[in-house]
Amino acid sequence: MAFLFGKKKSEPTSCGCASGCSTPADNTGAAILILGGGCANCQALERAVRAAMAELNIQEEVGHVTDFAQIAAYGVLTTPALVVDGQVLSAGQVLSVEQAKALLAKARG
Repeated sequence: MAFLFGKKKSEPTSCGCASGCSTPADNTGAAILILGGGCANCQALERAVRAAMAELNIQEEVGHVTDFAQIAAYGVLTTPALVVDGQVLSAGQVLSVEQAKALLAKARG
């Protein structure tokens, strides 16, 4: 019965690109993602990110990943989370517009 309590082998997930990166597949096609189930906090983070993007004149699509298996593939345990270009920039908190702006400016710097 050791197999019941042994460490589960996980299959690597990737975006499927030719470079073989380890970015989880999110099926949205967006480089900027909000991870979360769609709760009020997730919506507040998305509003802050969109406002920050407007101030920075970033005109990109914002994707929203609600599937918890895909969220877990990013290593995120608490939502909402902000992901830019496959990198988790924030998790477990609702960012202010200024905080989101600073993170996006650094990521797009």
